[in-house]
Amino acid sequence: MNKWKLRLQALTPVQLIVSYYFLAVTVSVILLSLPVAHKPGVEWSFIDGLFTAVSAVSVTGLTSISTAETFSTPGIFILAFVLQFGGIGIMSLGTFVWLIMGKKIGLKERQLIMTDQNQTNLSGTVNLIKQIIILMLIIEFLGGLILSVYFLSYYDTWQEAFLHGFFTSISATTNGGFDITGQSLIPFAHDYFVQFIVMLLIILGAIGFPVLIEVKDFLFNKRKKFRFTLFTKITTITFFLLVIGGTILIASLEYRYFFKGMDWHEVFFYSLFQSTATRSGGLATLDISAFTETTLLALCALMFIGASPSSVGGGIRTTTFALNLLFLFHFARGNKSIKIFKRELHEEDLMKSVVVTMMAFMICFFAVFILTITEPFTFTEILFEVCSAFGTTGLSMGITPQLSNIGKIVIMILMFIGRIGIITFLFLIGTKEKKDNYHYPKERVSIG
Repeated sequence: MNKWKLRLQALTPVQLIVSYYFLAVTVSVILLSLPVAHKPGVEWSFIDGLFTAVSAVSVTGLTSISTAETFSTPGIFILAFVLQFGGIGIMSLGTFVWLIMGKKIGLKERQLIMTDQNQTNLSGTVNLIKQIIILMLIIEFLGGLILSVYFLSYYDTWQEAFLHGFFTSISATTNGGFDITGQSLIPFAHDYFVQFIVMLLIILGAIGFPVLIEVKDFLFNKRKKFRFTLFTKITTITFFLLVIGGTILIASLEYRYFFKGMDWHEVFFYSLFQSTATRSGGLATLDISAFTETTLLALCALMFIGASPSSVGGGIRTTTFALNLLFLFHFARGNKSIKIFKRELHEEDLMKSVVVTMMAFMICFFAVFILTITEPFTFTEILFEVCSAFGTTGLSMGITPQLSNIGKIVIMILMFIGRIGIITFLFLIGTKEKKDNYHYPKERVSIG
């Protein structure tokens, strides 16, 4: 026991967090493989169980089996429970349990929380977790209640309506992308109320926990003056510009194709919903493969960017994308520093944004390269699957169940990296931070 304890103490917070996620996947595989979780006569292999568990823990939604045809009612509840773990975060739920049990949250636990939630300092981490848990549960409950009552007009029994309502709410809020209809949200393609509620839940889950907390403080703040942080300003503006820009782009590209002959409101809601879903939602109101190749490539770019930091989503994140654009703009103008909203950005943050983007491109390129060798699908289908997995989005052109075992392993790795984040992935193989005690003479190198 002492030997294992020493080994655990030697691990960095990043390595411990990843270990906990591996443990969560292991437990999820066991729970989802229980006979009670499946419908009678369902075929279930280990690789399918592992793929579903990784997809649920990473809140992606890609699945090699039909959720509706595979899982029984207890299985659906188990899947919803796993989505909560993945969406809110392992350390968030763990801390919540510790607080209920009266356990003191020490420095080590606070470091783990900081790592899991992508925070830069230890102050206020426990309070952050409390607010995240409360906000997420309130959002899911209200969303589930509204959808459940509304679904009474769709389903024969109130039990079925409430099952679909609360699962849809959890799946949308955690950006899990799983559905129990067997057709995602295609049955509600012309029900704009359902689409509005689901889009709202996706946005609340993907925009970032710190943003939600700041908005809550602003609405219920008794002080006269309140200042939003630079993170919230950049995140919110970038997030909604991507949603609006994506909506316009999809509508423009498909106006003469998929949307031909449709009314304006159909075009608007189809475009808006799919643009919102690319933030990491994964639910769809149409068959994605019906889009043109140009639109699919545009969706790939949106999924690659993904959701905001400290949220339930993946991808390079919205702030990374924003900082890259700001860096390019100011560099082209010859500026040595970047100033925005009367604040100046840290050079370290700019360097991280470039590193994350470069590493993400390399990982996705390598994944596409392998899948083009092992899988018999078109380049567009493979690229779409890769971007969906990395962005933990869950949208698919229908090739997921047909992937080979090697293909499924590649997609699982992408989903896992997308969930923990590029920075965490890079630090996973590293050691504790070391400061140089010497320097060599600097020399310039020609660039470009």
